[in-house]
Order: sequence, then structure tokens, then C-alpha cells
Amino acid sequence: MGVQKDRVRFNVGGRIFETTATTLAIAGRDSLFGAMFDENWDLQPNVTSTEHFIDRNPDCFAVLLDLLRTGELYIPSNIPEKLLYREALFYGLLDHVRAARWGPFDGNRLHLARSIMGRAPGDGTAIRAGPDGGCCVAHGSMVHVYDWMLEEHPPISLDYQRVNDAIWIDSESVVISACERLGRDDGGMGLFSASTGELRYKFHVTHDNQVKSYTGGALSFNSDYKLFSSCKGRSNEYGIGVWDQVTGKQIDFFYEPLGWSLGDADKLQWLHGTNCLLVATLFPRKDNCYISLLDFRDKNMVWSWSDVGAPTTDERRVRDAIAMEETNSICVVNEYEDLGFMDLRSSAGIVRWSSRSRLMKGNMPTSHAILNWHCTKGSSFHR
Repeated sequence: MGVQKDRVRFNVGGRIFETTATTLAIAGRDSLFGAMFDENWDLQPNVTSTEHFIDRNPDCFAVLLDLLRTGELYIPSNIPEKLLYREALFYGLLDHVRAARWGPFDGNRLHLARSIMGRAPGDGTAIRAGPDGGCCVAHGSMVHVYDWMLEEHPPISLDYQRVNDAIWIDSESVVISACERLGRDDGGMGLFSASTGELRYKFHVTHDNQVKSYTGGALSFNSDYKLFSSCKGRSNEYGIGVWDQVTGKQIDFFYEPLGWSLGDADKLQWLHGTNCLLVATLFPRKDNCYISLLDFRDKNMVWSWSDVGAPTTDERRVRDAIAMEETNSICVVNEYEDLGFMDLRSSAGIVRWSSRSRLMKGNMPTSHAILNWHCTKGSSFHR
């Protein structure tokens, strides 16, 4: 009998497996099996005529091969999940396992998958989701980093510098902003390894060709590998700094206009459709709220709103804001969880409030909640 041209034979830890080219192609180009195919996804010469020996766990290989065949993940009770995930990482199949394990994201069907015990998340300065399903939680001068299984990596310690924000720029790197301490040239921002906690490099601010000490605040980035941060220095370094994510070099700075607030910003959000940056300085960090859109191409503030001059009887202080490009609007929320909307196409700067929660205001606790708001795939979430 001749050799089947689409069948591939493996010897994994002494056990023989046979599968088809179609099944292996599902693993993708970046997997261990991707090298078996040419640019047209045809098997390379001699692949079908050779038995391929892999010195790995055969039970895990059987589970992963079944996943490629069926699209479903079934883990027998005798196989520890961590062992399977380690083997999936070796074969380059961890993304397939994660997708099968958790399924597609659905903001309307959220459920608790796993929790971390021992720390109060309400005290966290920032809780940020990572691109591979992990997360990081900032507490004071510490940032605790977890992988997608909520296994903790070595924590990041900033030596008593208070963390202001944290952001993932890829699955291996976390940028952290921190306060400057009086009498010491520290603070600012640094890029850290998510797996080891090691500082890779710092992001410096220069003014008049001199490196300045500063406090780094809210963070954001865009698809052009630009990193944005609100900055407060000792003299003129108030505004929004821009750095190259790859080199760590400063490439731009939008200085704070007189009578406006940028350096104290609580929230930055990059708008991909308009290539502008939303900058929001909110109560209680400032007595007044300032929201603006910055266009760095011509150093212009193209849209702005502030509650300066609003009637003192209006108690609706904006605590968080998020831009929704699909509807050309900015959604804001106050401490009573009232929602308000502003039209980005209008320069009138009018907030249309929805007073849903005011009906139950008498039942609200006297302490105001600290809100933290994010938007993904058309849905908004806050804590």
C-alpha cells in the first residue's frame, strides 16, 4: 500500500499518533506544526514519509490533537490543567486552548470564572486586563501581575513610590506611572517585564534639552507604538507627553494651556477613528472638570468641555468619562451613577443627563463610589 500523502505520523513519548494535514493546518503558522507546510499550505517534502518523534507528554498531546480535530477542549481528570497549558505553550497552541476554554467574549453574558483571594480590590489604584487574558493590580507602590490562569508572577515594587496607572502594551510588557518624591529625581514612567518584574527602561521627559523629574499620571497608547501620559513637573513640564514604545524616547509634548488642565488628567483614551487623544481631568482631583480632544498632528485642542462656571447648585460632578466613536459622543458618569452624554459634533458643550439613579438617591450611601470605566466591543464596564 502506498503512503497516504495527507497523513502525518508522530511518536510522542513512545505513543504513535496519526493525523491529517488538514487537522495540523488548523494549528496555524506560528505553531510547532506550521513549519511542516510551505507557503501554499501544502505539506513539505518527506513530511508524510517520516515518523516525527517528539519527546513530550503523550496524554497532553492526545488532548491537543483532539482539540484541533473537533474544536472542543476535553481535559480528562487525570491530567492537571497546568500541565496541559504548559504543553500547549510548547506546541504553540495556547491561544487555541484559551479560546476553547473560555469561548468568545460576550459582554451580555458575564460570569465569574475565577477569583483572587487575600487583597481588597476596592483599594486598587488600577486594575488592568492583559492581552493574553491576564491582569495586573496596582496597590500603593506595588503592582501584582497575574497570567490568564490567575497565577501570580513576581510582583513589581517601586520602592515606596505611589503608582498612578498601569497599562499593558503587549503580553510581556507593562508600563507603570508613578509619583515623584520630593528631593529625589525619581517618579515618571517605566516599562517592566510582566513575567519577571524587571525594569527594562524608563521614559524621560526633556525640557529645553534637559531631562526633568516628573510625576507620571494617566496612560494610553495607539497602534503606531506611541505611548501617552499626563505629566506634572517642577516647572514647565505640565501636559501630555508622547514616547516611542520601542525605543522609550520622547517624541512629542503637548503643553498645558493657561486656564486648562492636562497634567493632572485622570483618564486618557486614544480614538482610532479621529487620531485624537481624549484627555479628562475629573473631580475630585480638581475642583472643576476638564475634558478635551487633542490632535498631535498640528498641536491643536479640537474639542473641549469644562464645568467651570456651572451653577453651584448642580451637584453632578463628573467622575469618569469615555468616548464612544461609533456615536460621536462622550459618555460621562457622576458619583450618583447618573449618565450624561455630550455630542462631539457640537461645540456647545452641553451634557444631557439621565437621572435614573436620582429616584433612589435617598437610599444611596453617603460615601461616593470611585468609578473606573472602560469600553470594549461596543459595551461599557465600570467598577
